[in-house]
Parts: sequence; structure tokens; C-alpha cells
Amino acid sequence: MPDTAIRVLLVDDEAGFVDVLRKRMNKRGFAVSTAVSGTKGIQALRGDDFDVAVLDLKLEDMDGIEVLDIFKKMVPSMPVIMLTGHGSEQAARDGIARGAFDYLLKPCDLDDLLAKIREAVGVES
Repeated sequence: MPDTAIRVLLVDDEAGFVDVLRKRMNKRGFAVSTAVSGTKGIQALRGDDFDVAVLDLKLEDMDGIEVLDIFKKMVPSMPVIMLTGHGSEQAARDGIARGAFDYLLKPCDLDDLLAKIREAVGVES
């Protein structure tokens, strides 16, 4: 990974999804760390620095909004992009009201996600 790679924390409890997304993002020059639960996401954020987090709203162990609140307390300046399934747009809007940068509906297009990440960290596409 280049030193200038955008460091992304990807938190989603669908292990297959995060693995595939991490590989695809790494190939595009992003430095991606993954966590398959809210608890593991919080632990990852304690142990490393990230430019942006991509956080699923529906996690098995914790509510995504709860994780968002903790992330914003830990690193208030880090943008958080919420991922939500169809029908959870209201929860995603609640996340924005609580400090999330934006949200995307799952399944989202990889190019849309990468553009949103670049926008969140202020890098031109």
C-alpha cells in the first residue's frame, strides 16, 4: 500500500461481504481494515488510526447507531459512512443527525462507495 492510501475501517457482520470488499478496495489503492462486529470495530479504532469508517447499520452484537456514537466520541473528526439495507433509510438519516458523514444503500456500487469515501476525506476522485 502506498503511504498516501486512504485508511478505511470497514465494519459489517457479513464476513464474506467485508472480505470481498476489502480485496476489491485494496486493489484500488485503499488500505482497508475490517471488523465483523461492532465490538471488534471499536477495538480496531482503539488500536489504529483511520481516515474514514464504513459502518453497517445492522450488526449482530450492537446497533450501528450505537457504534457510530462511540466512534464519534473516540475520534470526533473521523467521517463515518453508514451502509443500510433497503427500508432502513430513516435509521440512516438518524445516523446523519448524530454525526455520520452520509449513507449508502446496500448493496452499493463499489465506485459509488469509493467516491463517497474520497468525498468524506476531501480527496478528489
